Amino acid sequence: MVPRTDRELLVDEQLDKVFKTQQDVWRVFRVMAEFVEGFSTLSKLGPCVSIFGSARIKPGSEYYRLTKSVAKEVVKAGYGVISGGGPGTMEAANRGAREAAGASVGINIDLPHEQKPNPYIDPDKLITFRHFYVRKVMFVKYAQGFIVMPGGFGTLDEFFEAVTLIQTKKIHPFPIVLMGSNYWNGLMTWFKEKALEESMISKSDLELFSITDYPRQAVAIVKRFYKKEVHGPNF
Repeated sequence: MVPRTDRELLVDEQLDKVFKTQQDVWRVFRVMAEFVEGFSTLSKLGPCVSIFGSARIKPGSEYYRLTKSVAKEVVKAGYGVISGGGPGTMEAANRGAREAAGASVGINIDLPHEQKPNPYIDPDKLITFRHFYVRKVMFVKYAQGFIVMPGGFGTLDEFFEAVTLIQTKKIHPFPIVLMGSNYWNGLMTWFKEKALEESMISKSDLELFSITDYPRQAVAIVKRFYKKEVHGPNF
């Protein structure tokens, strides 16, 4: 094999940089296309409430049944239901919306191990994203409220991001409700005894969300908020 000259190595390095730059540019266009599709689809919806929770719960389980009940109450109150489009809590939310004859929206994510959309999403209201951050923008922009069921890291991520954006006044406030006091009480204790006690948060920060065990009360919190506010995008 003939050794390559310094000049040849430099040319290859420059070409490699150009190729990587072009890849980044095309990635920008793919991201823009996802934003356009999301805005175009979701801006046509009426008021909706997003329901979050674990993808791991099974049909017939306590939290699955609770999620269906929450979704039905959301529809009875005149709202559509937005979920993450997949199984578990997401399926229960869309199923409850479908059974109550309400709008059933799925904002799905393309994952390496493939998250298939659940069968209870309205066909014209399913969007699948490649990028988590684009998907999260859609949840925050178009939901008139978050109802957060028991869940893991993804659920906590959605909850904490929404609370942070409201706390920092980057978006218009909207109601956030945690469902299931037995599940969330440990977190609430940590907020009060650690984060608040050590001045990591303010007492008023704990008023940015509510906690309940009752679907009707969760929806009543949303309805009460909009007696004084107008439905619309949060930013």
